[in-house]
Amino acid sequence: MAIQKSFLKSKNICKVTFSYKPEKGQEAYLVGDFNGWNPENSPLKPLKSGVFKGVLDLETGKEYEFKYFINGNFINDEQADAYKFNEFAGTENSVIAL
Repeated sequence: MAIQKSFLKSKNICKVTFSYKPEKGQEAYLVGDFNGWNPENSPLKPLKSGVFKGVLDLETGKEYEFKYFINGNFINDEQADAYKFNEFAGTENSVIAL
């Protein structure tokens, strides 16, 4: 799992790169506030290396909750800026702060 942030000086936007390498044969999806928690709208695309990678332009000055969706399981990112309890799911979500 990896998160990279690139803040744009001319706009209130941060290009955030998410990457996840699942076990062989698995697919990875990124879900969160930015895509309605819908795996079908995941920005992650598979690379030849087996890593799933995606870039989102997110507004700065905000926090976004997210998780990876792997084989029907939601997984937090170890590199998240924080974790926030989600009463609906009864578990914590990863948080990225911009």
